Amino acid sequence: MDVGIIERDPERLSRKKYALALCFVGLAINVIGVRIARLTGIPLFLDNIGTVLSAVLGGTIPGIAVGFFTNLINAIGDGETAYYGCLSVMIAIASIIFEHKGFFSFKKPLKLLVVIVVFAIIGGALGSILTWALYGLSFGNGISAPLAHKFYEAGKLSVFWSQFFADLIIDLADKAITVLIVTTILSFLPEKLRKQLFFAGWRQTPLSEEKISESDKQSNRFSLQSKIILLVASAMLIVAGVVTAISFIHYRRAAIQEQINLAEGVVSVAAKAVDGDRVDEYIEKGFDADGYDAIYQRFFDLANSSENVQFVYAYQIQEDGCHVVFDADTPDLEGSEPGEVVEFDEAFLNVLPSLLAGDHIDPIISNEKFGWLLSVYEPIFDSAGKCKCYIGVDINMNQITIDGYQFLARVISLLVGFFLLILAITIWLAEYNVILPINAMSLSTGHFAYDSGSAREEAVESLRELDIKTGDEIENLYHSVTKTTEDMVAAIENEEHQKQVVTKMQNGLILVLADMVESRDECTGQHVRKTAAYTDVIMRELKKEGVYTDKLTDEFVSDVFNSAPLHDIGKIKVSDVILNKPGKLTDEEFEIMKTHTTAGSEVIEHAIRLVSEKDSAYLKEANNLALYHHEKWNGTGYPMGLKGEQIPLSARIMAVADVFDALVSVRSYKKSFTFEQAMDIIKEGSGTHFDPAIVKAFVNASDQVRKVMNTNMAI
Repeated sequence: MDVGIIERDPERLSRKKYALALCFVGLAINVIGVRIARLTGIPLFLDNIGTVLSAVLGGTIPGIAVGFFTNLINAIGDGETAYYGCLSVMIAIASIIFEHKGFFSFKKPLKLLVVIVVFAIIGGALGSILTWALYGLSFGNGISAPLAHKFYEAGKLSVFWSQFFADLIIDLADKAITVLIVTTILSFLPEKLRKQLFFAGWRQTPLSEEKISESDKQSNRFSLQSKIILLVASAMLIVAGVVTAISFIHYRRAAIQEQINLAEGVVSVAAKAVDGDRVDEYIEKGFDADGYDAIYQRFFDLANSSENVQFVYAYQIQEDGCHVVFDADTPDLEGSEPGEVVEFDEAFLNVLPSLLAGDHIDPIISNEKFGWLLSVYEPIFDSAGKCKCYIGVDINMNQITIDGYQFLARVISLLVGFFLLILAITIWLAEYNVILPINAMSLSTGHFAYDSGSAREEAVESLRELDIKTGDEIENLYHSVTKTTEDMVAAIENEEHQKQVVTKMQNGLILVLADMVESRDECTGQHVRKTAAYTDVIMRELKKEGVYTDKLTDEFVSDVFNSAPLHDIGKIKVSDVILNKPGKLTDEEFEIMKTHTTAGSEVIEHAIRLVSEKDSAYLKEANNLALYHHEKWNGTGYPMGLKGEQIPLSARIMAVADVFDALVSVRSYKKSFTFEQAMDIIKEGSGTHFDPAIVKAFVNASDQVRKVMNTNMAI
């Protein structure tokens, strides 16, 4: 399928234009809101009005896009703003959820309050925590700083909690204004325009909310959508984790190298002030040595030149320890006196041989009684080339840890915003391009009905109406499912037609065969048709009266009606002399006549053995009719002498139909009875010859019975 066809769809292009326009308007509202707040000096942000409005009107993509890119645009003037993009994205997501649940309405003030509080928690509470992670414990110069100072000066709260509650209160006011403005705009917008602004990515005929809900219910616990989200989220988390780890490693290395460069610079400056030939004098005389004060002052100045430089000193390394040459005081610790011996730190034991030999050593990082330090040593030589001492500089590395955490906070905050943006786009694309089309096909095919021609046509039409146009394998699958369904329906229609043809042929052959049997006793063939018609009348009346409804299924009624003509098939084995005898049969002749029941059963059972179980249902009823239609309700009938409901229902029905038709028909041995006479005889046989319920139904359907009796049904 040509994807270009989809892109040229006017309705789809219109939706894109509306969504793009909404994004631009949302961004403009946010940027203007920020500028107004800054120019007027009001303690508000006003940077989420466009985000919430875009999310509520446009849905997932416009809302999150506006939230994310607003912070990037504002970062042009204030780079720190970019780190708060994740909070704007969270507010956009929350807006979409609240809109879906109908919270943005002045008619629901409590729900509006919930929206304001949730927004304030995201922007204020989480924002305060993010600020602490980014910049540490300080009030800074932010909007909430004056209020935070007041809380702190009251003496009840720490710096962190003062800032936290200040941010939360400011954000409550900010988000209250945001929600009220958005709700006001929504109350004036026509419903038609709101629907046009919503950016849905349908690649098919849109489904109703009920259909979407129904399709969601039929999804498994771990649906395809969940798997896609899990896959994308896992991949993004892994990539984000790797990127963050690599970035942090490089940042840490660069930070350490920067401190090494600082230490080496300080060491180099300090080394220039020390005369190697006078080191022993400095150790022995200390401040009494000529020029010692000036050198010490240089060390002192260097030790206080940077907050990261913790100690600047000169040690002469000997077997018994470090002999102090110079050791500048610091605000927190006084330096050791000249000549004092300082024990070796454990971190230096590995390089002690090199120090004793006067060799250069690499910078050493240690974490002992003075904390995490970076130590850089440079040897000082006398004029004879002998190492007399080492200039040492210790750099406090704790700030690297703090800066590292803040660096991680910056990276993670940026990645979270980007992660939510990409995940939302992925979910949106997956929903409209994969999930909804598949669910729509599943829902449509799952409701197919094949029991009638109209139902089959309706099922196919419902599938055609989906009109899925994803331009990929999903669309190919849709066309394949549609074609397969159409072919299957056509095959079913053809099978139904062939079945009807076969059924008509079968019923026709049954009638011809039954008529051939009946014709031997000089009957015209009306008997087999009329008895079948009478059984149909009786069965319909019984269903109408609610009698034997558990047995009178549509299949049972059809089988009895179609097999009724075979009830006397056994007469084929009875002599014509007996069949056509004009007078009363002798006892011996009657016994022979009675064998037509068992003979008929034998013929039909032979036929049953020749067909499958599935196709022999009507023959089983034919067997019941042939064998038992002369049984009587009181048990005096033949051939088995069954009584009551021991007699199959079909045979009890046929007993009434057969006797009635025999009474009203002309036979070689009698004249016909009138309708009334025949009915009286049937009534008299109720409870003795016939099932009373069947007689009652037969009498109640007298009009239909009379109609059948007066109809010419000869071949």
